[in-house]
Amino acid sequence: MRVKGANTRKKHKKVLKAAKGYRSTYHRTYKRAHEAVMHAGQYSYVHRRKRLGQFRRLWITRLSAAVRELGYSYSKFMGALKKAKILLNRKMLSELAIHKPEAFKQVVSKAFSK
Repeated sequence: MRVKGANTRKKHKKVLKAAKGYRSTYHRTYKRAHEAVMHAGQYSYVHRRKRLGQFRRLWITRLSAAVRELGYSYSKFMGALKKAKILLNRKMLSELAIHKPEAFKQVVSKAFSK
């Protein structure tokens, strides 16, 4: 005896499970759910890459604000860091500026001392 549609049912159940919580027919019917899941996958792929740029923008904004409090501009600060050969990335610098302001002040003074 031959079994028909076992793989199809498995595939459909997988897609419908992924579409759980979607509105209207997008979580009920396979055709609509498949479209929605495919689009959602594309969006999540693209936005995973966009998120990196958004974080970088956030770190730069935080650094700019922290450096302005000390009387310098962000661009001058980054230039001074490069000249002083201080190899800290923007993420670490912004974490220092938020959580350990004293250490951040020391980094700034070290960068501008040369």
